[in-house]
Amino acid sequence: MLRIHVSGVDLSKVRMATRPDALWETTLSFHRLRDRRGPTVFGKWRTETRPRLNGEVRLLSAVIPPRGYFPDFLTPSQESCEPYGIDAGMEALRDTPPGRIRAELALLAAERRESARTQDGRVESLDRLVGVLRSYHRAAIEPYWPHIQASIEADRAVRGRALLDGGAEELLASLPPMIRWRAPVLEADYPVDRELHLDGRGLLLQPSFFCRVTPVVQRDPQLPPVLVYPVTHSRAPVFAEPGPWLGRLLGHTRSTVLRAIGNGCTTSELARRTGVSLASASQHACVLREAGLIHTLRHGSSVLHTLTPLGGSLLRGGAPLALS
Repeated sequence: MLRIHVSGVDLSKVRMATRPDALWETTLSFHRLRDRRGPTVFGKWRTETRPRLNGEVRLLSAVIPPRGYFPDFLTPSQESCEPYGIDAGMEALRDTPPGRIRAELALLAAERRESARTQDGRVESLDRLVGVLRSYHRAAIEPYWPHIQASIEADRAVRGRALLDGGAEELLASLPPMIRWRAPVLEADYPVDRELHLDGRGLLLQPSFFCRVTPVVQRDPQLPPVLVYPVTHSRAPVFAEPGPWLGRLLGHTRSTVLRAIGNGCTTSELARRTGVSLASASQHACVLREAGLIHTLRHGSSVLHTLTPLGGSLLRGGAPLALS
């Protein structure tokens, strides 16, 4: 069980990440690559990614074990980084003090009861690690980045609604079911017992496409507090090619429905915006979802629809995105 102790000051400093974190997605995806769980969401991604790799699995396995602790320096904070992304993340990683690298790799070695390949924390070893991470990111993350972003944006739309409806406490209460807000403690399913005291620093909520089953926090309690949690995936395979459902989209009404969804709306709001019945709005949303044009996630007693990259591309008049 993970217990995050949230004071009144901390509650006022709870905030949502503005976008996916490239290094968190890279690191957590490496866990997904080596297991067989979640085949609907990750199966096609695994099948396409593995042939593109060339030695990265062996090298990254030295610092990212299949389960348990991995070094905090692999996921440096990027909140204040501009520009924000994989390049900024790699620079932040490269700036890690050698003493911290040695300490965290020694902790990893102690937990694994073996020597980590880069345990001496030399600059050339760090350069090699950065190169391998970048190569892995290029193969496993970059081709799917628009879909990762769309999933994060769909989650942010749900959390944003909760924040507007009831403030920070409602936001915390809206998190996925493995996380429970029992004021003043945020509890979560976790593989070990952990107590995290925010001490007035607030909490960054970071939704993640490749996080699965349980959230993740960093081991060092002195680092800026961040809770990485899994997004709720759409029922439709996220990386699926547009299928025969696309042919059913021709027509003025569904184009209007797709346009009305815009930055997100519930089924009731969709019916009002388009002037159709609730049942008709639900049916149109179902077809759009099965065609891969929208995400649909539950928000309390209602559902929230948001556009996928393909849906956004069609609205902008661009060509459908190719998923090679």
